[in-house]
Formats: sequence, structure tokens, C-alpha cells
Amino acid sequence: MRLDQYLTQQNTTYSRTFWQKAIKDGCVKVNGEVVTIPKILITENDSVNVSDDLPVRPLDENIKAEAIPLNIIYEDEDVIVIDKPQNMVVHPAFGNHSGTLVNALLHHTQSLSQNDIRPGIVHRLDKGTSGLMIVAKNDAAHFHLTKQFASKKISREYIALIKGVPLKTKGTVDAPMLKDPKHFDRMKVDLYSERAKEAITHYTVEEIIGNKKSTLNTRFCLIRCKLETGRTHQIRVHMKHIGHPVLGDALYGYKIPGLKRQFLHAQKLTFIHPRTHQEMTFETSLAKDLEEFLNALKI
Repeated sequence: MRLDQYLTQQNTTYSRTFWQKAIKDGCVKVNGEVVTIPKILITENDSVNVSDDLPVRPLDENIKAEAIPLNIIYEDEDVIVIDKPQNMVVHPAFGNHSGTLVNALLHHTQSLSQNDIRPGIVHRLDKGTSGLMIVAKNDAAHFHLTKQFASKKISREYIALIKGVPLKTKGTVDAPMLKDPKHFDRMKVDLYSERAKEAITHYTVEEIIGNKKSTLNTRFCLIRCKLETGRTHQIRVHMKHIGHPVLGDALYGYKIPGLKRQFLHAQKLTFIHPRTHQEMTFETSLAKDLEEFLNALKI
């Protein structure tokens, strides 16, 4: 594989053109030696390291800092761990130019990894999903964390409420996904297409709620999901695929009175600190609106 192609795959927030320039500027080493030719071929046994002094791209001047409160769980010179509220978009995009997590981060700190419309953003949560996210405060941390995501070394666990009760209390959904060609805003499982990407979700039933004699005439399950891959809408699509959609999910799920968004919360996050190389684990309580809905459902 070409070196510039490898770096683009490892850190998708930067373009191939960006990595080609970084290589030419002497910011990349292969097996301890500086390499300045983007098309050089590497193997899986080669060691690739990136300098802390990556060329910086200026931030989009149209993105403004906004004084939006942030629930910061942890912060140091390299990373920020945030408990994102529901209904907050992660970064500016078409139709969402303000009120995003990025706007709030730019007001909170001037130290963020440099990436035009997504400074600091290593991974995302859907607008309607609450919970833990990690933010990079410099490019070295960003690259290190992105490599962890690519190598599946970062652990993410979610709490979801689904319709019905799976046959097994523990299970794995191994079903590749791709964009739904009929709906631009949706993903779908496709077991046969070569374009579909690997998607694996492990789930455990935490609690069964209700019974068939209840006013809703069904039962629900509170489950814990652990992602092995991180595809867009993965948990929501996988739960629908096995016949147990996430409650409140307008795209794939099961609408229910009293729940205005999908019952999905990123509850636990584990990663290796990019500077100290120590494992760090963070947990957060279920979001207030989800906790209140769950309690009402049990009455």
C-alpha cells in the first residue's frame, strides 16, 4: 500500500492531499527514517510515525465560537472528554452552521487539533444520541486517537432501549452496512454487496421491562451495546435488522409517546492516553430525559 493512502485510511479527517504535503514536508518516518515520497510502498510490518509538527490548515473563518455550556468530564493538555447532550450536532455542516459542539469547543479553548470544519473532532455521535465523546486538543493526540479507532483499541459502550426481547441475553450482530441508495440520510444492512463495510455490535440484555398484558401490549429491553466497529447509525441499524428497533428512533426505530429522540446513550468510553499511554476509562449516568422516560415506563 502507498504511504499516503495508508495515512489517509488511518486518519480520515485529513485528505490524501494533506498527507501528501505532510510527507513531502518531512513530517513522516517509516522504520525510523524520514520519507518524503508519498507513493512509497509500505507493508503491515513497517512502523509509521508522524511528527508533532504537522502542517496546520487554517480553520474555516465562517465557524464562530459560541458560548454554549459544555459538560466536561475530564480535560488535560491533550484531550477533553465531554458528555454531549441530545439534540446537539457535533460539527457544522449543511443546515447546521451554529449551535454545534465545535462552536462550543472554539469558545472553550483555542487548543484543538486543526481540521477546517471539525477542529478537535475524532469521532461523532448522532444529533439525537447523548453521552461520552473524546476531543483532541492537538494534532499529535488526534492522530494517535484516530489510529486507536482504526485498530479497534478504543472501547465504546452504549445503553439502548429496544422493542421486544431478543432470543439470547447476549449476542453479536455481524452485518455489513452501506448507505441506503433510496434514502440519503439512512444506512442499511447489505449482506451481499462488495461496497458494504464490516459492522459488528455486541449486545447484552440488562433488564426486561413490561409484559404482554401492559397497556402498550409489548415488552422492552434495556441493553448494553459494545461497538467493535463504528459505522454511522450502527446500533440503530443493527437493532432494526434483528427485529428489535431502538425506541424513539424516527429513522429506523419504534416511535412511542413521551420519547422525543432515540433511546441511545454513550455510557462508557475507554482509550489509551496519547501522551502517557495509560488506559483511561470514563462512565456517565443515563441522560435525564431517558432516565425519566424509563422510570415512567416501569410504572
